Amino acid sequence: MAEFDTGELSGRADLALTRDLCDHCLGRLFAHRGTGMTNKERGERLRASVNALRDLEGRLPAEHQICWLCDDLFRSLPRFAEAAAEAMGSIGYDTFLIGTRVEVDIADREERLWGEIGSEDVETIKAELNREIGKLVYSLTDKDVEFDHPDVVAVVDTRFAAVELDVSPVFIYGRYLKRSREIPQTRWPCTRCRGRGCERCHGTGKMYSTSVQEMIGDPARAMLDGVDHAFHGMGREDIDARMLGIGRPFVLEVSKPRTRDIDLAALEEAIRAGSNDDVGVLDLRMSDRSEVRRIKSVSPNKSYRAQVRVDGKLNKELVIGVVRSFKNARITQRTPSRVAHRRADKDRVREIVKAFVEDIGEDVMTLTLETEAGTYVKEFVSGDEGRTRPSLSEKLGVPCRVEALDVIAIHDQEV
Repeated sequence: MAEFDTGELSGRADLALTRDLCDHCLGRLFAHRGTGMTNKERGERLRASVNALRDLEGRLPAEHQICWLCDDLFRSLPRFAEAAAEAMGSIGYDTFLIGTRVEVDIADREERLWGEIGSEDVETIKAELNREIGKLVYSLTDKDVEFDHPDVVAVVDTRFAAVELDVSPVFIYGRYLKRSREIPQTRWPCTRCRGRGCERCHGTGKMYSTSVQEMIGDPARAMLDGVDHAFHGMGREDIDARMLGIGRPFVLEVSKPRTRDIDLAALEEAIRAGSNDDVGVLDLRMSDRSEVRRIKSVSPNKSYRAQVRVDGKLNKELVIGVVRSFKNARITQRTPSRVAHRRADKDRVREIVKAFVEDIGEDVMTLTLETEAGTYVKEFVSGDEGRTRPSLSEKLGVPCRVEALDVIAIHDQEV
């Protein structure tokens, strides 16, 4: 135990004890003096030192009845701990943290006392309550305290011993495949009623009846007995584009789960069955919020397969030469007209890394492309009335348009 000089502190402690303080509140005034002891133990030693001083001076000892500062709140520690343990027992968790709320009058009295005694060594009453309740909860539950990323924070209202649980989300990483050209990546609220339900959306509140998010998130939420889910994808494809290959990375966030145990193999099968195989998932594993940030921060290249329709007959040699000329080509794309209503209207320079003719017919061809992140492939093909330059249409000298588009690779493993 580190040196704790009660004699040095006796004068300040004597001043503090002109008010009736419990040992917790007295010791907390000097919380940063000495280690290896609780505030209660500090208070006991300081009270003994002050009483010895008062005895020498013929003054009355500092007896304790009801704490002026906390109203003897610390006598209720077992009650608070039992309430927290009982509340957390309704959910599944491995780690926890305790928080507290105290009456405003208690906090005001504490600050007033700091002003009189000095605040260089103090600890707040909430910090001590959190720690001491946490110790008791640990002994009751055998669950571990976690300060950075607990599964649940139990906030104890010390006025009523009521407990509010702040349950951390569950995060699941995976890669999704989308084999349909009719579903968006995430929930899309109706633009007319903003999710309330109207004639346009047939009362659903949504522009589309389902989404990749719902096909993955709904069964996961049910298995975790959660409240809702959020979907964090590494970019997104157009609704009418399929996501093939080994899929697009994502993290699913399920809020307020009552259990944290989930069979990921069963979840994978439930997603496949529930979507009629329109959506599939690969490489499912548990994740965390830091991976959400990573998913959102990287911008990998992408590879596409595009079926392109041309107005007129195709000259095979010309087409092959033009397509090859786009290797490592820089193009300038003004915000496409189809998304200009929701994105800033500006020019963006993007690179076509590779371009090949996979198949060619009389007026249709299939291209494979690798492009820099953020490239609008449909507009690269059509030119978007001159908003993308150079474009495939411009170089071929005939109008071209994408009839079907597939994302066949997200090159995130190269980033």
